[in-house]
Amino acid sequence: MIESLFAASAASAELTVSHALWTFSISMILGGAISWTYRKTQTAYSSSFTLTMMILPTIVAIIILLIGSNIARAFSLAGAFSIIRFRSAPGDSKDISYVLFSMAAGLGCGVGAYGYAVLFTACLCALMFVLKAVKFGTNKEAMKTLKVTIPENLGYEEAFDEIFRKFGIDYELKRVRTTELGSLYEVVYAVKLGPDTNQKELLDAVRTRNGNLDITLTMSPVVQEY
Repeated sequence: MIESLFAASAASAELTVSHALWTFSISMILGGAISWTYRKTQTAYSSSFTLTMMILPTIVAIIILLIGSNIARAFSLAGAFSIIRFRSAPGDSKDISYVLFSMAAGLGCGVGAYGYAVLFTACLCALMFVLKAVKFGTNKEAMKTLKVTIPENLGYEEAFDEIFRKFGIDYELKRVRTTELGSLYEVVYAVKLGPDTNQKELLDAVRTRNGNLDITLTMSPVVQEY
């Protein structure tokens, strides 16, 4: 009985209403598990993307059921999907991995390998929680962008050297340009903040030096500007 749960039988079995409803139910449950895992392991997420994670395994499973082993249907389906334009902006690589995760679960249900679909979904969901718990791949000293406006009488090359040394910050001057008809300079640094760096104290020290002019600290990794 256990072996039958891990056997892919949909390709050879005749499609029936009971089999279709069983496939629909299992794929929906797996989609809910994947969507719940996504919400719990992401700090920020889109509600529309979580809905996609919920229904994507079911859609893939239905497609596999309808195609079966019919080659003509497979080519017809490929032609139909080729005219669809996906206008959503691509997300980060983690979102793409969840899309592939959901498709794999739906594929397993579609071919009738319900046991494998449930097993692999449970293992991958557990893996996602483990990776989040250990903060795998997190760079605690990611490069950030510090944009500072300074008056023209303040030399931009050495203006904040003392402050950066005080806070133990590695930095690199990336760009300098004039603003306000040359009366001000806009200086852009790539800075590496350590996990113990007090960002508020750093910004207070910088604004004291530049006379409370504009300061912007971008939390995302630095992007080259040209």
